[in-house]
Amino acid sequence: MEAATFGGANAVDGSPTTRWASLEGVDPQWIAVDLGGTSTITRVKLNWEVAYASEYKIQTSSDGSTWSTKKTLTGQNGGIDDSTLSTSGRYVRIYGTKRGTPYGYSLWEMEVWGTRTGGDITPPTAPTNLASTGTTSSTVSLQWTAASDENGVTGYDVLRNGSVVGTPTGTTFTDTGLASGTAFTYTVRARDAAGNLGPSSNAVQVTTLPAGPGDSITIVVAGDIASLTNGEHYETARLIDQIKPNHILTVGDNQYDSGTLTEFRNHYDKSWGKYKSITRPATGNHEWYDNLNGYKAYFGTQAFPAGKPYYSWDAGEFHFVSIDSDPMDNDGSDSTQLNWLKTDLANNTKPCVVGYMHHPRFGSGKYGDNAKIAPYWNAFADAKADLMLGGHNHHYERLSPLNKSGAVDPTNGVRSAIVGIGGDYLYKERIPRVGTEKYFSDSHGVMKLTISGRSYSWEVIDTAGTVRDKAGPYTCK
Repeated sequence: MEAATFGGANAVDGSPTTRWASLEGVDPQWIAVDLGGTSTITRVKLNWEVAYASEYKIQTSSDGSTWSTKKTLTGQNGGIDDSTLSTSGRYVRIYGTKRGTPYGYSLWEMEVWGTRTGGDITPPTAPTNLASTGTTSSTVSLQWTAASDENGVTGYDVLRNGSVVGTPTGTTFTDTGLASGTAFTYTVRARDAAGNLGPSSNAVQVTTLPAGPGDSITIVVAGDIASLTNGEHYETARLIDQIKPNHILTVGDNQYDSGTLTEFRNHYDKSWGKYKSITRPATGNHEWYDNLNGYKAYFGTQAFPAGKPYYSWDAGEFHFVSIDSDPMDNDGSDSTQLNWLKTDLANNTKPCVVGYMHHPRFGSGKYGDNAKIAPYWNAFADAKADLMLGGHNHHYERLSPLNKSGAVDPTNGVRSAIVGIGGDYLYKERIPRVGTEKYFSDSHGVMKLTISGRSYSWEVIDTAGTVRDKAGPYTCK
């Protein structure tokens, strides 16, 4: 797999928006399915993502170990491949031998058509009376009435938002590591000893408890979002739907490859664009490929409230500052914006300060530390800012408070995080540095930043619904 969120189950979940993706740049790669018993096989239908196989084999097996090639396909061009067969077996494997792109192999859907002929072919009944028995800010407990089967039920699949999150043998389950104050939909289905999968139970929607007492404001954070060839930004947008934030804060490269208005309309607008009215964006280097024309036309005054691509805004006790970091990153100077930033921070009356921009000053990802944008970081450090957020590096990273020289400094340093996991392809390169508290680059997702009074905390949730990091609460300086 390319990453944990691109598992094989995505190719057989009935959804044309979730996908299996193999390791990139390596041949051969394969994906196999167990039909649960000997079956006649009449048809294999594949719906390829952009990363397709130009050459591959359709193979079958009786034991999942010894494979027989039933069809070899060459000169393929992606899209949908629909192959007819006349064979039998319990296992079917798609064995990719030549990639059609520099990436890997990736399937939206894999369908195998035919008829089960061997062994127990009767599935269990559907479980009934699925209900929640309790919630916390990070857990949901469930129970249901058992399914029945002529040869006995051996276990259950518990699905959260359509993905399997547990396989208990009994009729209770507690889902853990969840985002607080977030709605999830659950169903349950039963399996028997032959591997037959029964129909789903009734669906139940459950909302975890809020993160803490008192009023709070929720903000979704991510950058490096809408790719022209990768559909993961649709999956991260679904997280926004579940979280239902008060604001969205983006840390640049909202739209690839050049950030033109056409690209925004054809991609970003169809996923994150649903929430444009509550979005406070920052620019990225890819928006500058079109000289910010598409970015400005798409976001309008939200991104240029004072006629400049940098601005500030307040929420509760927090002052947020959006910086356009690309000019400084390119030229090493931007005196006009830097003077504005220093004046803005000097005039701020809020006790808590959060800055965000595309290029992070410090980090252990592909691009490492960035000395060119030090003047911005230093201005925030002088103002005793509490948090800096960035992207550009396509991974997630939480860093200890760092001072102007990049050393850990709990007293004078600024806490920071890189959230370049909004949808574009993830980076595997890493240059470790002192101060990294948490790092991952195997899943897309978003940060759920919660501010309450003069404190803040966050959870990072991947597209499988798993909380990958929790930070805080921290008290503003």
